[in-house]
Amino acid sequence: MSESSGAGDPIRILYIDDDEALALLMQKNLGRRGFSLEWASDGASGLARLAEGDIEAVVLDHFLKAETGLDILPRIMETPDHPPVIYATGSGDTSIAVAALKAGADDYVLKGISPDYFDLLAAALEQGLERARFRRDTAQAQEVIRQQRDHAEMLLAEVNHRIANSLGLVGALIRMQSSVTKDQVAIDALQETQMRINAIASVHRRLYTNRQVGTVQVDEYLSSLLTELEASMRDDKRPHRVVLTAHPVNLATDKVITLGLIVSELVTNAFKYAYPDGSAGEINVIVEQESDILRVTVEDAGQGFDPSGPAKGTGLGTKILTAMAGSLKSELAYDPEHRGTRAILVFSVS
Repeated sequence: MSESSGAGDPIRILYIDDDEALALLMQKNLGRRGFSLEWASDGASGLARLAEGDIEAVVLDHFLKAETGLDILPRIMETPDHPPVIYATGSGDTSIAVAALKAGADDYVLKGISPDYFDLLAAALEQGLERARFRRDTAQAQEVIRQQRDHAEMLLAEVNHRIANSLGLVGALIRMQSSVTKDQVAIDALQETQMRINAIASVHRRLYTNRQVGTVQVDEYLSSLLTELEASMRDDKRPHRVVLTAHPVNLATDKVITLGLIVSELVTNAFKYAYPDGSAGEINVIVEQESDILRVTVEDAGQGFDPSGPAKGTGLGTKILTAMAGSLKSELAYDPEHRGTRAILVFSVS
């Protein structure tokens, strides 16, 4: 539809009806009420005139020579940014009016030639035009909101990209430092720190890749994280394999970071301590959701782990696991019946 008439200009109406006498009467009476009416005697000429533009509303008659208004109405509705349509029928059959409204007409009127009829038609046209203006304004507002949202998401994606790059740089610096360090304890501590940084950086890379706002798909994130972790830790002494079993689950970003740190710690511990050096073993990570509850299991079939025994290494990993589980309002549990080690974390996703 073209631009509306300027202030003070008559409103352009297309009247589709095969009754020329009524069209002239309509033109005269609507002209007194601020409308400029053009007449089309059939659907084809009406649609052709509508395609030319500059029509702000349509009055469509039901009974035409070779068709009905219900044959033409769907074709009007198919036109981009179509004008409002007021359906005019001389029939008292309410099913026709209902069919017209279902097909997209803004309103309907029962035809007549009295001044009251033209007043009613003028009111229906004004209301239809007002609704059309409201729809246009709403669509424009929604487009502005969409553009602003897309811009904000683009900025957020760039922020996450830069954070991931910065964390990657920190990890690289730590790796360089560990390569020139002679103390094995210090080397192990630096490598563990690098792993924890990578777990956080991986969340931001996932946010950047998927352009998600506030949530991360856990299965995709853990798949990426565990692939990186396995590649960095697997060697001749520890030729282990990490297997992830998880269905798609979306989780808030802060919880994903916490979960990533927990899973990284548990998998790293399994790589280091579950199996004797030189023997291959499997480490399973299982993510299951039931309603609002997420259950994450990390297990192996290795030598077993006594959570009440003395800590291996610096003991920092155990403290991190306890703190991270606490931030999820949960705690890490170990299954004493499992052959090897099975750590279970259960928490609410909401």
